[in-house]
Amino acid sequence: MVLFLLQRFTLVLVLVTLAAAFGSAFQYGYNIAVVNTPHKVLKSFYNETYFEHYGKFMDESLLLLLWSVTVSMFPLGGFLGALVVGPLVDRCGRKRTLLINNIFSIIPAILMGSSKAAKSFEMIIVSRVMVGICAGIAYSALPMYLGELAPKNLRGTLGTMTEVFVIVGVFLAQIFSLQAILGNPEDWPVLLAITGIPAALQLLSLPFFPESPRYTLIQKGDEVQARKDLRKLRGWENVEDEIEEMRLEDQSEKAEGRLSVINLFTFKALRWQLISIIVLMAGQQLSGINAVNYYADTIYATAGVNPMHSQYVTVGAGIVNIVMTVLSAFTVELLGRRRLLLVGYGICGSACLVLTLALIFQNKVPELSYLSIICVFSYIAGHSTGPSPVPSVVRTEIFLQSSRPAAFMVDGAVHWLTNFIIGLVFPFIQEGIGAYSFIIFAVICLLTAIYVYVVIPETKGQTFVEINRVFAKRNKVEIPEKKKEETTDFITCPHPTSNKETNF
Repeated sequence: MVLFLLQRFTLVLVLVTLAAAFGSAFQYGYNIAVVNTPHKVLKSFYNETYFEHYGKFMDESLLLLLWSVTVSMFPLGGFLGALVVGPLVDRCGRKRTLLINNIFSIIPAILMGSSKAAKSFEMIIVSRVMVGICAGIAYSALPMYLGELAPKNLRGTLGTMTEVFVIVGVFLAQIFSLQAILGNPEDWPVLLAITGIPAALQLLSLPFFPESPRYTLIQKGDEVQARKDLRKLRGWENVEDEIEEMRLEDQSEKAEGRLSVINLFTFKALRWQLISIIVLMAGQQLSGINAVNYYADTIYATAGVNPMHSQYVTVGAGIVNIVMTVLSAFTVELLGRRRLLLVGYGICGSACLVLTLALIFQNKVPELSYLSIICVFSYIAGHSTGPSPVPSVVRTEIFLQSSRPAAFMVDGAVHWLTNFIIGLVFPFIQEGIGAYSFIIFAVICLLTAIYVYVVIPETKGQTFVEINRVFAKRNKVEIPEKKKEETTDFITCPHPTSNKETNF
């Protein structure tokens, strides 16, 4: 299986994946984690700057508020990015959207890198909004681009590259944030400014690679260029089967127009696809991955880990995260999407239950504190197996070209809103019910797994059209067997949009 995958990975496909993912998904991961370890250093800068401006130090409540705003501006920016990604990918294309998006990385990198010299913590807060917008656009545009570049037998592997590079970004942020490297009072501006480097590299490399052939043919109407790009990506001349599939889908596009976000919610033929991406994205965040990361330092301290050494334990958890995500990327075409999701949620739910018991009884049985650490690592491994990487694959596969941009706007908004809610609400839940908060995450894992088992079909090795035909039965929409019509988003169901419909 691995040999077969490697044979289908042409050099061009590998290089375009690296150029796109490193310059985009990496930004998301890096900026999630970069402020966590050096938070005391940055808070000290906030306080010193405030003193220079106003002649007094902040009280604890104001400092906490400013820091909370700094952290929460990232998912807020992500939400804003998710709202504009649909119009961008339609009007500018997938590749050009990624290139334009680098503006929201390079400018904040400059601002954050110079904030210490300018003695302005406000520059950091504004920059966090901008890198959030960058992450919000990238998190939707990148899997769309890679999913449309990939042949059907590699869609799973390329789809998981979004999460792989997010995790790489998190891991490198954890490494660079170590006090001995850049997470210290002298070097933190460099730490924050590093986010501009992948953006600059993408600007230099991605223009030399093809746009999505599916976008070029269906939305630009340039079949000659689409065929040329496909041959370059596949490494062989005969690409007529893929061209024919795109041509037929193009015919349905002209007949139906394009779906808007509003009409996506009322279109019966896509009802279960829409519900599925909402459940998968909400389950990914509400299952507790950010909460486990938030609580990890407390768990490590309870187990007797020196606070100065907990940062190295965090790096160890990052290694587990990378290994399991990469393993998922190379097994998703072998084991399938459903199996990885079910196994992942099973591990996460079990880890949350055991973690709850360990935290409750570790005062009576001190040795259970070590079991708590094992549970944290197990949870991270489980989430990296399915709930983190696989939704990026599924959301690309279950929609056709006409509905994909609008669908990605919806799932991106759900992703960032639930991310923001967890960050805002979990500290209060944890303070109110303590260890029992992880039971909530175990229940969410169970409910999401049940939904996956009952509703989500296995999509590996199928074309976009074949996957949509499977959902037609659940949506109770009859579609003709004729080849010309099987590429539609179910033309027997009245379509609520026109050719000139916008993404909103």
